[in-house]
Amino acid sequence: MLKFQGKVAVITGSGTGIGKAIAVKFAENGASIVILGRRKEPLEETAKGLKEIIDKVKSNAFVKIFAGVDVSDDEGVSRMFDELKSSGNVDILVNNAGVSGPVTCFANSPISEFKSTVAIHLTGTFWTSVQALKAMKAGCKIITISTFFTEERPLEQRPYRFRSPYTASQGAKNRLAEAMSWELTEKGIISIATNPGPVHSDRIYKTVYPKAAAEFMRVSGFESLTPQEVEEVNNDILPLMGEEEQTVKDGIKNATTKLSKLKNITLESEIEKLSKTISSLLAKIQQIAEKIQNNTSKMIADEQFLSQSQVAETVLSLCDEEISKILNGKVIPGDRVFYPVKPHISASIPESQIDFNGKVVVFTADITESSDISRVEFLAQNIEKNGGKAVILLSKNSPQQAQEQLSKFHSHPIDLSNQEQVRMFFKTASEKIGKISTIVHVTGKVPSFAKLTEITRSQWDGLVDKFINTPAIVGQEALNIFVPGGSKNPPLFKEKSGTIVIIGPDLPSGPKVSGSDRARIEVFRGALRPFATTVNQELSDVLKSNLRTFLVLPGSIDGTEPSNERIFNAIKYFSSGKATQSSEVIYCPDETRS
Repeated sequence: MLKFQGKVAVITGSGTGIGKAIAVKFAENGASIVILGRRKEPLEETAKGLKEIIDKVKSNAFVKIFAGVDVSDDEGVSRMFDELKSSGNVDILVNNAGVSGPVTCFANSPISEFKSTVAIHLTGTFWTSVQALKAMKAGCKIITISTFFTEERPLEQRPYRFRSPYTASQGAKNRLAEAMSWELTEKGIISIATNPGPVHSDRIYKTVYPKAAAEFMRVSGFESLTPQEVEEVNNDILPLMGEEEQTVKDGIKNATTKLSKLKNITLESEIEKLSKTISSLLAKIQQIAEKIQNNTSKMIADEQFLSQSQVAETVLSLCDEEISKILNGKVIPGDRVFYPVKPHISASIPESQIDFNGKVVVFTADITESSDISRVEFLAQNIEKNGGKAVILLSKNSPQQAQEQLSKFHSHPIDLSNQEQVRMFFKTASEKIGKISTIVHVTGKVPSFAKLTEITRSQWDGLVDKFINTPAIVGQEALNIFVPGGSKNPPLFKEKSGTIVIIGPDLPSGPKVSGSDRARIEVFRGALRPFATTVNQELSDVLKSNLRTFLVLPGSIDGTEPSNERIFNAIKYFSSGKATQSSEVIYCPDETRS
């Protein structure tokens, strides 16, 4: 028998690219294949090739297509696994579906696209895995393909500029794979994540690298083009990368015509000059994209990206009965890229003295427990004791106790998930109370429940909103209040100041904290760490600003109770301006490690 004969493998995002390569390898080794994706045509083409392989190896396997199934669509995924369960078991799930998402500075990244990226990469992985459990038994495997651009070593992060929703999703996805291994042990189901590193693919060469290069050009403008004009032109010329000469000429002519109308240019000589500028812009983007690729390859020992087939071989190896037992709960490999990074994370907070006199500190708080309320109250009291003015914007879902206990401050309940409402209240606070110096977002604790893999889709979506999407909304609107118009005019960020602090969620405390409890919390801390470092790399290295987004993660690995006083000391340090001189933007104030 072939190695996977009699097994059923479900592979998400399997119409093209890495997913297709994985499907091919499984078919060559005898497995029946279930492929799914948003577009029907590539799935049908892939299915045709898989059936030819099955006939060739004589495995008597089958191929099933679920076209139009988006992994972020809860109903579509649920129906698919209900159908699969009715006809048999699923032995292997490969979480491969993904998108590049917006490739731009966080300040310029539409929140709708941020949420969509998180929904596909993270929520898609979660919900597909949970629904697959209905058709799985002991010995089955869940393999999650993630990225090497998140966390590396315990005290390091890998920022991936222009990819904030992507890094947030992938950081959480790595931790989700670990959390599932804890929760599924009783069922005998194995969960492993793999970070293959750079892989030869159209997504990298035609999307990610060119868009990253284009964003560098947008940030500063190019020749006579403003950042806004560069962004407008990029939408037209990026698809021309790698096309035939005549296609490129026609595309540049079209982009020139559109931009000349926007700029109200009618003189032929000026239009010709604009055409040359756009041609130069495309050439510069191409040059930078190639440089990014070359620089990345130089960080690999053999200077080679993996092929899609090699990634597929890795996935098959992870599904081996003995190897999968050894690697259960791991995120592997450590990856092939030697990517030198600054620490970014610290457990110590330098002493600092700051007078908050005349300073306005706005708290946004998505709190659920009494300890969360006490934290916000303590921090706000200390701001005002030190001469500042505290404004508290509570989530409208906060308990009545929170509204009553915090009514002594300038406080309002608002919908923190509504970006327009957050923007309006920040603007109102700035106009009526005073210039805002610091914005502090308190996520609150992760609600108590037995297992992530047993919660409802509605509960999961609430967690993603609470710990990923809402901090992103608050963070983006904080940047808007500190640098009005900066999202579309990046040079405005240069040398601007402002402090954004995200607090939470806490690690669980107590004398007997289980590995499962810690792993569940780390899913959401794992999203915020790479998010914070990515945004800060953009703010410091790309936009040349003194703005920072700091992340405070309360609690410790030994279960000690978090200290609100240490959190306030962190806020003092951040607000002093001294922290901008350090690469450390993530602080674990209750940890004793150094």
